[in-house]
Amino acid sequence: MSEKSKVQFTEREALFYHQTIRPGKIEIIASKPMATQRDLSLAYSPGVAVPVQAIADDPQAAYDYTAKGNLVAVISNGTAILGMGNLGALASKPVMEGKAVLFKRFADVDSIDIELNSEDPEALIEAIAMMEPSFGGINLEDIKAPECFIIEQTLRDRMNIPVMHDDQHGTAIIAAAGLINACHLTGRDLDKIKVVVNGAGASALACTALMKSMGVRHENVTVCDRSGTIYRGREESMDQWKSAHAIDTEARTLEEALVGADVFLGLSAAGALKPEYVKKMADEPIIFAMANPDPEINPNDAKAVRPDAIIATGRSDYPNQVNNVLGFPFIFRGALDVSATAINEEMKIAAANAIAELAREQVHEDVAAAYGGETHQFGREYIIPAPFDPRLMEVVPMAVAKAAMASGVAQRPIEDFEAYRLELKGRLNPTTSALSRVYAQVRADPKRVIFAEADNEVVLRAAIQYRDFGYGEPILVGRTQNIRDLMNELGVTDPDSYHIQNSMVSEHVAPMVEMLYERLKRRGFLQRDVQRMVNTDRNIFASGLLKMGVGDAMITGMTRPFAQSMKDVRRVLDPAEDKLPFGMHMLVGKNHTVFLADTTINERPSAEELAIIATEASKVARRMGHEPRVAFLSYATFGNPEGKWLDRIRDAVHILDDAKPDFEYEGEMAPDAALNPKIMELYPFSRLSAPANVLIMPGLQSANISAKLLKEIGGTTSIGPILLGMEKPVQIVPMTSIAPDVLTSAVLAAAGVAG
Repeated sequence: MSEKSKVQFTEREALFYHQTIRPGKIEIIASKPMATQRDLSLAYSPGVAVPVQAIADDPQAAYDYTAKGNLVAVISNGTAILGMGNLGALASKPVMEGKAVLFKRFADVDSIDIELNSEDPEALIEAIAMMEPSFGGINLEDIKAPECFIIEQTLRDRMNIPVMHDDQHGTAIIAAAGLINACHLTGRDLDKIKVVVNGAGASALACTALMKSMGVRHENVTVCDRSGTIYRGREESMDQWKSAHAIDTEARTLEEALVGADVFLGLSAAGALKPEYVKKMADEPIIFAMANPDPEINPNDAKAVRPDAIIATGRSDYPNQVNNVLGFPFIFRGALDVSATAINEEMKIAAANAIAELAREQVHEDVAAAYGGETHQFGREYIIPAPFDPRLMEVVPMAVAKAAMASGVAQRPIEDFEAYRLELKGRLNPTTSALSRVYAQVRADPKRVIFAEADNEVVLRAAIQYRDFGYGEPILVGRTQNIRDLMNELGVTDPDSYHIQNSMVSEHVAPMVEMLYERLKRRGFLQRDVQRMVNTDRNIFASGLLKMGVGDAMITGMTRPFAQSMKDVRRVLDPAEDKLPFGMHMLVGKNHTVFLADTTINERPSAEELAIIATEASKVARRMGHEPRVAFLSYATFGNPEGKWLDRIRDAVHILDDAKPDFEYEGEMAPDAALNPKIMELYPFSRLSAPANVLIMPGLQSANISAKLLKEIGGTTSIGPILLGMEKPVQIVPMTSIAPDVLTSAVLAAAGVAG
């Protein structure tokens, strides 16, 4: 991929991300009601005594009555933080919080980060072992070798819950999956390949051990460290873990070891693999250059000398990323779901095989978009699945759970795997993955977004992030000096590199005035009126830039109410052909998303307009990963009670009856009849197969009030309003938005989600 596709950001932005809204990345939320005295009595004294006694009688009951079965401790002492070294326990906390977020985001596993201020292996072992009653699993992280080997192995022997050092085994599992597929593509057998491993740290030795467990022969693996090859009889810089991989070999350097090698597996340092070394490898060499942050060899340099090579790295900006997030969340998910007492070799191998097999399956178009914006299929540049593939949540935990059961470490075996598959699928809200794919799509196909209010700090922050994160070029509308002064305050080091459009001096003003005067001259506007609007009204000027093709999409709304901004935009832009402009809110909860329309524009939509709104809203829902189930809401449910305002809703349903759309719909119905399964049972004739997820409101008052109420008190994340139905992608954000909200709207506009 090109340099512009890399995710970039300033130190200031990284700090702002971790500080904004509330410090850090995690919080604790109660999973049970806590509103009444009765709730509190059940949650604590005296009600809590009942599960206490049940657990005392049967320790396995802890998995039924507490969070233990879905709780992992992410533990570090900060002695090997990412590629930064020993910076201490406290400095590791942002990384451990990030790990906890990934557990939740990808596999719905709750986790708590614990930073222990000790470098003494025995002290760490004792402290962690005492935590067994609290957690269902232990994820060790960023602990240096060789201490990490001692700590993990001792804890695995002492504790009766899964313990895994992800730096070792997470990397090993994903690398093994890639190796399986690389060998498949090149017609190699694992028991015949010659492998050279460069690096003898925790990850490298774990990769080596797992490869051997999967069939790679011991004598065919040469491990190298800073002192050269690890051979039998070597005394310099040796320990028991390196000695376990020593072989008889005449090679003494990495270059010598690579002669005729099939595979290079690197977890060492940037530049360790020279192009001249690659030339000496076997035909169709397999190169896993996984040094962080820069690989042992740039893939382009390797391809220059060996075009037939299959190459993987740890980077997201090259194909075949060896990314631990493909493994650890789902491995723990499967282990927790059977209350496994360990994560053993059988479970790791099962995970590697499941990941490898998934990469060989047909790649869905939306998943492929997350892997660079092109339709990738299994091949030399797609040997490892994309992290955003939602199928990972199904296949990997199932494989791990089955292996745990077969190897005898599962305390609570799964009886119905089809039901388990559906449970896994339902744990995550598909909107989360869909939004990730939308972001990846825009990064792969960057767009120019016009930020109409760029002299507003919130908007400017979002615009800077839009460029820094690789989504495209922001076009900043405003007075040049005002924007540059604000950039200086925000610590932007290269303000001159940004594209600023000042309506007082822009070369686009004259043709824009001419274009807009032709449009408005029969609507009561003189040419001087148009000239004044273009020069002084940021929304008019920005909309004109969009109309003229200077940008691909536009964001506004921070400094004016929605209705005023929409009025300005409509003076320049038309509705899309055969479309109706309307607004929609997307309300995202933990395991559900509800789409609410029309929340911004049409005060009393006609039956025809309601049908259009339902049809277009269902398209967005489907793009966000949901099979749309549309409910036309009302105060009445199928005529009860009677009323004079129901005909429009009923007629909209009849219009869809005639159109025969490809989504479920029903109405008129009250919200509880559309959303509450028990109440839905009272209407067995309803065409909805499950609670509705697209709610079409009868009018603007109820829609707008509902959207704002749910945003403020509903416990969901509100995205929107999303403006649909315009000829060009325009989004109008609420005046109360923060920079991440503006950025999300900009990305949605750039992706054409509302198109």
